[in-house]
Amino acid sequence: MTTPRDLDDRLRAELAALGAPDQRRDLGEALPDGGPLTGAQALALFDAQLTSRLLDLAGRWLSGFGEGYFTVESAGHEGDAAVAAALRPTDPALLHARSGAFYCLRAAHAAGAFPPAPDAPEADGSRRESDPVGGDSSRDLDAGPGEKEAESLPVGAGIVVDPDGDATVVVPDLPQPAPDDAYAAAARDVLRGIVASAEEPAAGGRAKVFGRADLAVVPTTPAAGSHLPRAVGLGLALERLRRGARPADGEAEPAPWPADAVVVCSFDDGAVDHATATAALNTTGWYDHTGLRIPVLFVCADGGASAEGWVAATLRARPGIEYFAADGTDVAATYRVAAEAADWVRKQRRPAVLHLSTVRLMEQGDANAAHDPLLATARLLVTSGYASGEELLARYDERGWQLRRVAEEVLDEPKLASPVEIVRELAPRRPVRVSRAVAEAAAHAAGPGAGARAEAFGGKPPELTGSLTLAQSINAALADGMLDHPATAVFGHEIAARGGVYGVTEGLRDRFGAARVFDTLPDPTSILGLGLGAGLAGLLPVPEIRHLTSLHGAEDQLRGEAATMRFLSRGAFRNPMVVRVPGLASPDGLGGHDRDDTSLGALRDVPGLVVAVPARPDDAAPMLRTCLAAARVDGSVCVFVEPIALYHVRDLYTDGDDEWAAEYAEPGTWADRHVPIGRARVYGIGSAEDLTIITFGNGVRMSLRAAATLAEEGVGSRVVDLRWLAPLPVADIIREASATGRVLVVDETRRTGGVGEGVLSALVDTGYVGAARRVAALDSFVPLGPAARQVLVSAEAITQGARTLLAR
Repeated sequence: MTTPRDLDDRLRAELAALGAPDQRRDLGEALPDGGPLTGAQALALFDAQLTSRLLDLAGRWLSGFGEGYFTVESAGHEGDAAVAAALRPTDPALLHARSGAFYCLRAAHAAGAFPPAPDAPEADGSRRESDPVGGDSSRDLDAGPGEKEAESLPVGAGIVVDPDGDATVVVPDLPQPAPDDAYAAAARDVLRGIVASAEEPAAGGRAKVFGRADLAVVPTTPAAGSHLPRAVGLGLALERLRRGARPADGEAEPAPWPADAVVVCSFDDGAVDHATATAALNTTGWYDHTGLRIPVLFVCADGGASAEGWVAATLRARPGIEYFAADGTDVAATYRVAAEAADWVRKQRRPAVLHLSTVRLMEQGDANAAHDPLLATARLLVTSGYASGEELLARYDERGWQLRRVAEEVLDEPKLASPVEIVRELAPRRPVRVSRAVAEAAAHAAGPGAGARAEAFGGKPPELTGSLTLAQSINAALADGMLDHPATAVFGHEIAARGGVYGVTEGLRDRFGAARVFDTLPDPTSILGLGLGAGLAGLLPVPEIRHLTSLHGAEDQLRGEAATMRFLSRGAFRNPMVVRVPGLASPDGLGGHDRDDTSLGALRDVPGLVVAVPARPDDAAPMLRTCLAAARVDGSVCVFVEPIALYHVRDLYTDGDDEWAAEYAEPGTWADRHVPIGRARVYGIGSAEDLTIITFGNGVRMSLRAAATLAEEGVGSRVVDLRWLAPLPVADIIREASATGRVLVVDETRRTGGVGEGVLSALVDTGYVGAARRVAALDSFVPLGPAARQVLVSAEAITQGARTLLAR
């Protein structure tokens, strides 16, 4: 293992040993071997690289005395500065944790501090008068008879006349870096992250990430490859916006990024074998195969941790993704290939991967010391005549002292000091604005949009079709949502062609077209990634996951990516999304544990995530409208869990009573029937004075049946439909529990880790002193067929649980 001291000492010694160039060249001139960079550009890359290296050393220094909290180093990966230089500063970038040099160069590029390329030759091959010309650092101006006419002076050169009257051309020494230049500003950003300063521009001290909205750098989590699905979704969304889709506000405002933007997404070789990266690359190739364009440039920094040749073979074999490769320790080669790759993606609007060979200097010992990218860039500057080793060492030392001063300054900056500060941007709730958005949607549907609405529903809007089932109500609400929000996109596996597994989205593609309602691969990670990218681009995605069991395999896209976006960016970025997922169990055990899943604990545990479970058709539509409005207004991420067993149910107590189905509300009543997030629905059965039953989902129908049986025995019940499992409607729970003093919690999720535990905790935390009992599903997977009844909640179990509670 190479220590920071070893790395610093070795680089300093190598720089000092480089000596002076044989022939001095002006920084404005191109590389002498015909390379793609000028000396000034190569020096700028070196500045970004050395700033990144010094940040690594500063991070270790700060952690050494307990003031640094994040030390994933970029040492050995600094060649990615050339990738940043080859892109535009407006191209959205999702970076992995070893991207310090990329971030520093992006900051300089955005500030206009990265030198422009020299003027191109004229069409006839001659140079413009202002083109720099190579020459010695000291060249005699006295041209004798018969000698060539003196060439024009290098840019920035001066004429020095000695006491004897002889004149020579002198190219000036390298200027020292300014203490407040763009690289120093980038370093301040990173150091603030390392010390958890509340002034850090991305996460504000909540995490150490590379991110800044004005640099088009989207913060990502450190999990290997977890940001790749979002990058794919962002690329697809940008291309759709370029082709005419409107952002979520429906107005013709400029998109967040230019129309020809390229998404760049970096990751290291360790991520290649992770499931999320594999899913993202597979999805990218599949979309390219089907003709959809995704302008994404993946950049893999290969540090050699995998078996030799494995990463190259894996990336080359990806269908639909163009492959480029370069030596990531050589900035000239990296810049040339990166520019070629970026240009290809930008023009073709198709995906590519840039495979960079890199090293990890602080993790793989001394064997990689000879491949230090900083030393390679320094050699390039010296051998090309732009600088001496002594000058570069002085530059390294000067930047080091600058960063030391900046580090000492950021140590004095405030830290996050209160829970309110920490969670402020996690999931803002503005219920008044959400309510207003629902009212505005209603006014539009009943007024200016009435004609388009009537046409979309074939002349017969849903409020005129009689009572609807849960599935039909959700379908109608989705259609109304798409009419109200032009940027709403509904997608998932077979939801367009077949209407989804349960027919809930049937007919939507015919009404709104394949650009807004489309099929995807079945992989839930890829589906959620598309939603994450679409939301980031300003669209309003409504993805459907086939089953709740499928969602569990992709939950990190919700926890680690969706729910953290505002948290990691202080609200500068957001990814609004409403995820629809059929879930919970059916009493007949149809499909077994593969389809009948009642596990919601992992969703309720995600900070800021909204979890909605509609039971009744007349709740489903207003709750979905609320979720869409919250996503649009607050950037909320909502999971809309739809009880499979209730999709097509029409009856409540007896066959044919049609008391579960309900009529769809006409737009004029939407505002009055608005269902705010975190508000329950209460049913009074009989006197409603003896017992409070708190439940949700399938439990609502079973509890109403049980309450009817109890009413025949003279027991009056209040049945509370939670509707929202995160956040729980705590105020409603306490009010209704206190009204009777007896609470029966009916929880169709498991006894351990189920929703019931949250309800009982809320009762205890608020001082409830009455009686309480639980009826919950067993801690078991749902078996196939009739055996499911042995582990799930039933109306009979609820009735018996109520009798036991009342007998206390």
